[in-house]
This record gives sequence, C-alpha cells and structure tokens, in this order.
Amino acid sequence: MKYIHIMTIAGSDCSGGAGIQADIKTISALGAYASSVITAITVQNTCGVSAVYPVPADIVGQQIHAIRTDILPDAIKIGMVTDENIIRSICKELKEITDIPVVFDPVLVSSSGFSLATPEALESIKTEMIPLCYLLTPNLPEAQLLSGITIDDETSVRSAAEVLLNMGCKHVLIKGGHRSDGEMKDLLFSKDTVNNPLSFSEQKIHTRNTHGTGCTLSSAIATFIARGCMLPEAVSEGKKYLTKALTAGKDIRIGQGQGPLNHFFDPQKAILK
Repeated sequence: MKYIHIMTIAGSDCSGGAGIQADIKTISALGAYASSVITAITVQNTCGVSAVYPVPADIVGQQIHAIRTDILPDAIKIGMVTDENIIRSICKELKEITDIPVVFDPVLVSSSGFSLATPEALESIKTEMIPLCYLLTPNLPEAQLLSGITIDDETSVRSAAEVLLNMGCKHVLIKGGHRSDGEMKDLLFSKDTVNNPLSFSEQKIHTRNTHGTGCTLSSAIATFIARGCMLPEAVSEGKKYLTKALTAGKDIRIGQGQGPLNHFFDPQKAILK
C-alpha cells in the first residue's frame, strides 16, 4: 500500500496562511501525503508581503529531483515561481515525468499588491511552464496579465481562456472571485469547450480571512485529481472544500489583516492505494 502523494512547488509563507504551508495543510486535511519544494522564502504576515527571497534555481531543481526519483508523486501543484531561472529548472525536471498531472496556480501578485514575478518570469511562464500543465488556475487579474486581454465580461473571459489554452495547457479554470459584481463563478475551459465552459458557483463567504484561498483551491483540486476524480468533479469538490474552510474560519481572529482559512475543519484519515 502507498499514500496518495502530492508534490507542491511553491513559496514559503512564514505566517502560515498561504503558499507551501497552505498547500501542505490542504493536502493533509484531504487525506493525502504532501512533499514540498520551496521556490522562495517570503517575509509576510496577514497585513501583506514585505520581501521575497528566491531560492537558487539549481537548489529548486535538486529538491524536485530528490522527490521524483524516490517517491514519485500522483499529482503536482505549482504556485509562486519568481524568476525565469527557477522556471527553467522546474520545467527541466517536469519533462522527466510528463505523465503526472500538473496544476499551476500562477501567483503573480500578492493580495496586498506585492509583485511576485519578474517580467522575464512572466514570459517564461507563458512559453515554458504553461505548456506542461494539465490545469491552469488564474484569477481574473492573473488571466488578464497572462493573456493580455482586458476582462470585463464573459465574452472577454472566453477570449482570455482561448489565448491561455493556445499556450499549450490542457484546461484553464478562470476564477471569478475578483468580479466587480460579487458573483462567485468559476469557468472551466478546454480546447473543445471554449464557447461552452463548465460553470462552478459557490456561496460567497463574507470574511476578511481569505489569505491563501488560491493556494488552497489549487492544492485541493490536485489532491482530488490524484484521488481519481475526473477534472470537473475535482474542481467541484475542491471548491466545496474551499467554501467549508472559509466558513469554518470566517470569524476567527489571527493577525491584524487578512487571516487564514480553517483547513482542518474535518480532517480525513490518510487514504491508501
């Protein structure tokens, strides 16, 4: 027997709410085993990010190599990647295990407005990393930045999704939590469903404790994929988990700013295969 294993490649959040820490909490709460590759050390708390220190690219690659040659993952989640050298190092290793689904949450700007990727990194994401991805999960601002299309209605969302799919990923989930009308609707696009995407809606949770929502959702989706769910079910179950984690933590005060979710509202026993 073996654990279901998710490898997360992301930045470290010393406050514990987002990044690799949120990934590990999510994966563990859903009954899977988490390994971690740290791409950057961030200095942050609930009030924002004040500094980012990238891990040397060769060390990022060595971490992935050490994991993939010993405990091969069932799915991979990628979060913050800060520069083009780190991206190339990651992609070099991922090309050795191309049959493993990769979920990429392109963390480009923190919720407090701190830029987390250089212009060169953005270009490498488009040309080198996205083509290796099974699922890309940008929010609206990230989808705009990556596609170059201003998103102001559902037609422009579809146009942005088509641009992103043409970069080489198999599926794109554009998250609608940043919509000005407040509607919480995410759209899942594939090459053959650009004009008819699957729509996922959840109740909007009114709370300031939203630190790490993108990390949590992408890690949850990766875990459900590894557990054997088809992609639409994995997205649906991931969103349900996120909503429950937000609800469970909505009134808890941690810090003076955007607090974290409650990932362990109903921890599951380890799932073996």
